[in-house]
Amino acid sequence: MLDRPGALVASLTTRQTSLHAAAVLRIGYGALYLAFLLREFPHRQEIWGPEAPWTPALARQLFDQTGWISILTLSDSPAYFESCYVLAVLTATLFMLGWRTRVMSLLFAAVVASFHARAIFMSDGGDNVILLMSLYLCCTACGRRWSLDARRARRRAAARTVDASSSRTEPGLRHQVAASRETLVTTLHNCGMFVIAAQVCFLYGSAGLYKVQGSAWGDGTALHYVLNLDLFRPWPALSLMLDNHQMAVAVASYLTVILQVAFPFVLFGRLKYIVLAMLLSMHAGIAVLLGLPLFSGAMIIADAVFLPDRFYGSLGSLCRRAFKRAAAKGPVSCSAPDATLVPPQPGRAG
Repeated sequence: MLDRPGALVASLTTRQTSLHAAAVLRIGYGALYLAFLLREFPHRQEIWGPEAPWTPALARQLFDQTGWISILTLSDSPAYFESCYVLAVLTATLFMLGWRTRVMSLLFAAVVASFHARAIFMSDGGDNVILLMSLYLCCTACGRRWSLDARRARRRAAARTVDASSSRTEPGLRHQVAASRETLVTTLHNCGMFVIAAQVCFLYGSAGLYKVQGSAWGDGTALHYVLNLDLFRPWPALSLMLDNHQMAVAVASYLTVILQVAFPFVLFGRLKYIVLAMLLSMHAGIAVLLGLPLFSGAMIIADAVFLPDRFYGSLGSLCRRAFKRAAAKGPVSCSAPDATLVPPQPGRAG
């Protein structure tokens, strides 16, 4: 019992956990926000621009009360806004690719917070999740895997190995500073990943407990009313078809509450994989039936934090083996056939 606190501190400061999950979060949220910016490109002026109904002056008045800040309200110039929009697109792209990830994670968080604050009354749950995760990812080493930074680090490590074989250097002050820096980065990363996991558990648990208090969820009719809301019905015919199956709607209502309430309690067993698969299906249904792809995408990406590194390692191995098998087969050759495979032909008289 006395060794457990020491072992916990050692695991917190010496080994970075869930590096692949952190990379998935970086790639996922960078790609999701990039797609969001590109989708809203034709409407950017009406949402965040200086000519929007919620003007920069009104936004600054609200910031005086809430303490928010946004780079979009520093100037009312249309050219300045377009520059900020281009900066946001570039930041999301570079963050997704993992180029200078430590700097880009800070810029990405600043961009997400600025655009979120500028159109605070047009945001939904998906925007809130992306904002929280962008802040948490600043503390993680999300560029250690599947990034341009990781590729550059591997090349530098190979070069240092070659140099070390030709010359021996004694560890000095530089080595101690590097070790201290790595310990700090490891500690911040592990704490950041723990906070992300705790945030997701809190989101699911609080949503489930909130639903339990409602009578519509208690009698299984909640999804019936949701499917008949014009605001959340992008495919009316599909919603009407599903609403005709009352038993399935009631089962889905109860199952939604059970999954959300039980989620924090199944994380330490194999049952979590089944629950995560069911939550994936639930969010896919929300994206299609309710027209909330941003929220569904944000939650699906957040669920990736609970998959261990061995899962991503095995997934990567399967992909590499499939690629090697496909490469081994090769393209169909159009060259002349081998002479040994051509049956002998009868001779012709000369």
